[in-house]
Amino acid sequence: MSYTAETFQNEYLALGASEVNAIVTVTSTGGDGGRRSGGATEIIIVDASGSMQAEGRIGAARQAAKAAVECLDDGVHFAIIAGVSTAQQLFPDPGQLAVASPQTRAAASHAIDRLQANGGTAMGAWLLLAAQLFEQRPGDIKHAILLTDGDNGERHGYLDSVLNQIKEKFICDCRGVGANWKVSELRKIADSMLGTVDIVARPTELTASFQQMITAAMGKTAADVQLKVWTPVNSTVRFVKQVEPQVADLTGKRVEDGPRAGRYPLGSWGQESRDYHICVDVPAGAAGDEMLAARVHIMEGDTEHARGLIRAVWTDDTALSTRINRQVAHYTGQAELADAIQAGIAAREAGDERTATIKFGRAAQLAHASGNKATEDLLSKVVEIEDAVTGTVRLRRKVAAEDEMALDTRSTKTVRVGRGQ
Repeated sequence: MSYTAETFQNEYLALGASEVNAIVTVTSTGGDGGRRSGGATEIIIVDASGSMQAEGRIGAARQAAKAAVECLDDGVHFAIIAGVSTAQQLFPDPGQLAVASPQTRAAASHAIDRLQANGGTAMGAWLLLAAQLFEQRPGDIKHAILLTDGDNGERHGYLDSVLNQIKEKFICDCRGVGANWKVSELRKIADSMLGTVDIVARPTELTASFQQMITAAMGKTAADVQLKVWTPVNSTVRFVKQVEPQVADLTGKRVEDGPRAGRYPLGSWGQESRDYHICVDVPAGAAGDEMLAARVHIMEGDTEHARGLIRAVWTDDTALSTRINRQVAHYTGQAELADAIQAGIAAREAGDERTATIKFGRAAQLAHASGNKATEDLLSKVVEIEDAVTGTVRLRRKVAAEDEMALDTRSTKTVRVGRGQ
């Protein structure tokens, strides 16, 4: 794997200023010839609760799971879990992992045919079984899909305790089919497991969704990449956020790594590029003072692949200190966009139409200004956008639950700023 770390910032600060912001673009060329440095394990968790009988969801889930198995590379370890009131391993035998081959893929397909919708929803138990299976393959690239169509039915706090136990031990992409599940619940799982959350509004779309997730997982060539941030004495990291391809706050995932340094998990990587917003608080300096505000390292274990520098220079030249870096401004806006959408949805659910209108209006303004057409289109299904430039919107009286959930789940997806200046 080969990496680069490119820093974008306005290093000039006004006198008295102590906040340094930078966007760090991390790019990987992928593994040697696209090959993994180690093994890979994939676990597919399919909700088989009674509600999956509705609208042909269980049949669509069977087809999607089979299609996912067909996308597995030869040699990848895998398992299928049927999610009911407990976690039941559907394939291979309980406690085992299969190795993908034409024979095991055919056997898995036959096992998936036995999947029936009958039972409850126990996401904590499902994830715990997946974690136990993953433990057999230390060092592997570990990825899971969790599909559900309803609310978790476990006792209060159990899912949180499981997530606290297994967080970041594997990547888990969560998908909700239909409109009777909670976005906040799946987002909590995805955030804890460094994965994604999205809605699959119609069962017929499940197969394409599963194929896309498995294909992306098969493209990963490094299991555990980390962003290490070092700061000098009297300086502290305020936050570290992934801001592209989606907003994800990594601040609370910091693990200390020696004096004045901490590591933030970036998950598994293939040939790709992601952007991170790093904010550092430093002691204010006098005119002409310069300092290294932070040093950023891209790490795999003890191996450093790339590094970047974040600087601070104090000036009394307001033309320099007031110049807003384009990348920082863009991604600050994208993070605000996600917050505004989620606040608007919460206000609408609470019956506070005034706040909902204000928040959605701001979201429309930000989406339009940043060129985030996908989010602007999603917004237009929830509000009538009268003037995107000024953020003038009106709430729609009738909104399909699927449209509001799509806006919620995809609110954190961002567009990359152009590098043209």
